[in-house]
Amino acid sequence: MKLPCICPSCQQQLKVKSLRCEYCETEVNGLYTLPLLAQLSEDEQDFILKFVKSSGSLKDMAKQLNLSYPTVRNRLDDIISKLNNYE
Repeated sequence: MKLPCICPSCQQQLKVKSLRCEYCETEVNGLYTLPLLAQLSEDEQDFILKFVKSSGSLKDMAKQLNLSYPTVRNRLDDIISKLNNYE
């Protein structure tokens, strides 16, 4: 199950309120921002995983995704821009 990141009611970014250890049942409460990569869409996260697995080769990514190099480059640039806006 994918971690929900966007509020289904108002479409704003969700935050983590509680974390719990299944082993010892310790619970940590607070209001924490989701990790940066978790804030990306599922498609964007999948793209990043494929990018890392291809050792950062956009040429290999283009071949793997059956897309042109400029299209893959643009997707990566869009993700980079999105990540820069989160900071």
